[in-house]
Amino acid sequence: MDALASYNVLTPDIRTAARALGEQVELASAQSSGLPVVVIGYSLGGLIARYYVQRLTGDAYVPLVITLATPHGGTATALLAPAHPLLRQLRPGSELLTELAEPAAGCRTRFVAFYSDLDEAVIPAARGRIDHPDLAARNVLVPGVGHLTLPLHQPVVEQVRSLLTAIQQATFGA
Repeated sequence: MDALASYNVLTPDIRTAARALGEQVELASAQSSGLPVVVIGYSLGGLIARYYVQRLTGDAYVPLVITLATPHGGTATALLAPAHPLLRQLRPGSELLTELAEPAAGCRTRFVAFYSDLDEAVIPAARGRIDHPDLAARNVLVPGVGHLTLPLHQPVVEQVRSLLTAIQQATFGA
């Protein structure tokens, strides 16, 4: 089932965008007779997806979230940006990131976080990892690739395809 959900860059809050994503995921799940929905989030989209499954019970619908170049631990570049409410949430130690660091016992979603050591938007690079004791997360370092090219990098595309194939085979027994 394909469903497209997007956020408006003028949205002042990741939580609001996560609720909108949740509506789209739940609609897609209902239209596909309850089949699981995999969410792939690039950059800020990864935080929106993570917030939905981790804090808004989206783990009931989403068995896997794949993030690409997502500032899970915030980013130093947000400290230099204008004080837009959305960008403040990307600052290390923000209220939103503190909330995501809270216990998430029972979260059923698996996460795969692709991050790079040359990401010019997620600084330092380790902030692209998901390091949460309650989350089943696999962090994949993609060396030498920038923020804009990481989602297009052929080895990343192949790994994402493999993850999606595995979910499809587990769901349909193919």
